[in-house]
Amino acid sequence: MKTHDTIIIRGLELPVLIGVPAAEREAWQVITADVTLTLCRGFDAMRDELSETVDYEAVANQIKALSAERPRKLLETLAAEITSVMLGNETIKAVEVELRKRILPGVDHVAVKMHRQRE
Repeated sequence: MKTHDTIIIRGLELPVLIGVPAAEREAWQVITADVTLTLCRGFDAMRDELSETVDYEAVANQIKALSAERPRKLLETLAAEITSVMLGNETIKAVEVELRKRILPGVDHVAVKMHRQRE
């Protein structure tokens, strides 16, 4: 049986120093992320073991730490770094990241969405 199991983290709050103007990168902001991880193999629910899947708390903490690690100009850069780190986990076959930032007046948010997968 072919499976397509995913772990989804919605609305993850990330502390960042991000923005093109230097002044924008001087103050901490909070952006939000949605992260979808496609597993390399199907989850064996009958085993009820964390080793069968991805620890989403560890993933969330890893993404938060990465986001706060250094200043960046572009959401695209952070999204690419997140996808790269997630694909370093041998349990993950594909990752989709959407980052949202409230920055423009009269606009709910701007967003970047990136999807990457193993060859």
